[in-house]
Amino acid sequence: MTAVYIILGIILGFFVLTFLIYWFNLDMKLIRFVYDLLQKHYDNMKRDKKL
Repeated sequence: MTAVYIILGIILGFFVLTFLIYWFNLDMKLIRFVYDLLQKHYDNMKRDKKL
């Protein structure tokens, strides 16, 4: 019986975690953070050709 409670707790915890990610839009905030880091990197690269 305790195994059922453990499985239900894991499922509930996973649901709460994914709901919080959705509610606070954390996935897009993470993508924006990574995008800004990559933008700094690519802006500082030397170019062979100018557009």
